[in-house]
Amino acid sequence: MSEVELVPGQKRRLLDASPSAEEPWYINDHTLIRAADGRWHVFGIWHREPAAPLDETLFLHASAADLTGAPWTIHDPVLPARSELGETHVWAPHVIRHEDRYWMFYAGGTRDHTAYRMTLATSEDLVTWTPHEPVLFEDGFDARDPMVLREGGRWLLYYTRTSTPEGGRHQVAVRTSEDLVTWSAPSVAYESAESGTVGGPTESPFVIRAGGGFVLFVCESTEYDRTLARFSHDPLRFEDSGRIDVDLDEHCAEIVADGVSTWITGGGWGRGGLTIRPLTIRSPQIRPPEPPA
Repeated sequence: MSEVELVPGQKRRLLDASPSAEEPWYINDHTLIRAADGRWHVFGIWHREPAAPLDETLFLHASAADLTGAPWTIHDPVLPARSELGETHVWAPHVIRHEDRYWMFYAGGTRDHTAYRMTLATSEDLVTWTPHEPVLFEDGFDARDPMVLREGGRWLLYYTRTSTPEGGRHQVAVRTSEDLVTWSAPSVAYESAESGTVGGPTESPFVIRAGGGFVLFVCESTEYDRTLARFSHDPLRFEDSGRIDVDLDEHCAEIVADGVSTWITGGGWGRGGLTIRPLTIRSPQIRPPEPPA
């Protein structure tokens, strides 16, 4: 029996930010965060259909009062690619709240796919963002999809890359930091048996605590709408032996908790925006307490 069970609920449309039915736009890798005032905000790759990943030069910004039916307001896009610094596109924002500000981590693509830039921007209101200089680090091939987790008095930054910057086995790498700015050298949190350059089965890594350990979600993008999960007691290392018996038809999945329920969202090219559905997380090996006699 697995130490964690994941049970997805019914999927529904969360947000379609297309200007009109005649002008469809997709939302790909994205992030959701609840602001200090309780309002929810989403940021994500946003581009007119059809897919043009190397032309994704800005992030969608939208907000809503809640995740369960309130209408979304589309705001001005944020953080356009800075061509003057060699950025050709921007990918996969991830936002956290720490102390008195919001921190967005994202990938800045360049013409050199072996040296993509992991970039940081901060904001006090989720509207005006200030990029941090210099970039946090460079890695390849197409190093991207950052996700940050606080654990044990330090920060962990997960992202996807290959075993060498020129290509190789697809990996989820992880770096550590005490201040969100200075990051360690990478270690390998998970390595696939598959090799290549673009795409691969380790996209959009996302880690949560569950069942007395950690669950790593990764997008198996060779099948596009597929997300797999693996359990580990060590947040720095996940193995295929820890795979959870669930196969989620999601691309670029994010896990979101609102204090009452846990949700999984997805998007991608040709998907009409973002979807959302409840995700029940159970720990079968942790027995509930017996009722009083």
